Amino acid sequence: MDVIQDLSFVHLVENASVLVQLVMGLLLLVSLLSWWYIFLKMFTVRRAIRQSAAFEDEFWANSDLNDLYHQVKNAGMEAGSMERIFSAGISEFAKLKKKGSVDNNAIMDGARRAMRATYQREMDHLESHLSFLATVGSVSPYVGLFGTVWGIMNAFRSLSSVGQATLAHVAPGIAEALVATAMGLFAAIPAVVAYNRYAHDINRLSTRFESFMEEFSNVLQRQQ
Repeated sequence: MDVIQDLSFVHLVENASVLVQLVMGLLLLVSLLSWWYIFLKMFTVRRAIRQSAAFEDEFWANSDLNDLYHQVKNAGMEAGSMERIFSAGISEFAKLKKKGSVDNNAIMDGARRAMRATYQREMDHLESHLSFLATVGSVSPYVGLFGTVWGIMNAFRSLSSVGQATLAHVAPGIAEALVATAMGLFAAIPAVVAYNRYAHDINRLSTRFESFMEEFSNVLQRQQ
């Protein structure tokens, strides 16, 4: 019973060396931050997919671009990424069209540049915090391994003062060292899974935005 109590998780953490405890604390903090970003990104990506699908349906169902533009402007901050791309394109198109002295090719180039600039801003927003998840997924196991190596070194160093080494002497030190590796994996695995999932979803959104910009450019071309 005493052995079980001595090898409990809390006891192992409390009796680990200061450096190993610092490693565990760092991994715990990183894990909490990564879970925060995982849920934050989940809501952001899902909302972007839902808004893009709804706006595409509205775009092809509504032949009045001015009416659709006013709907997007009235939405304000609630507008989705594709809506803002549409708004930037039609706004620049109308602005250049009013000048009269600008030729059709320059008008279309201006509209495309406006949409591309908005597209880049939207992609930067969607991709925010992904690099953090990638870093956590790739670095955390090595941070945990560093804590494990340091803990094992201390465990074997303490054997120098013991006349006869037994498993009872070595087990607690090695067990508390391995906790660091476990915590490193606990932080890394969800971050890697989330990164791969969201990177895939954002890549599909990027393709969807680019396709919309091409299709919308064709619609504007016919408006000239």
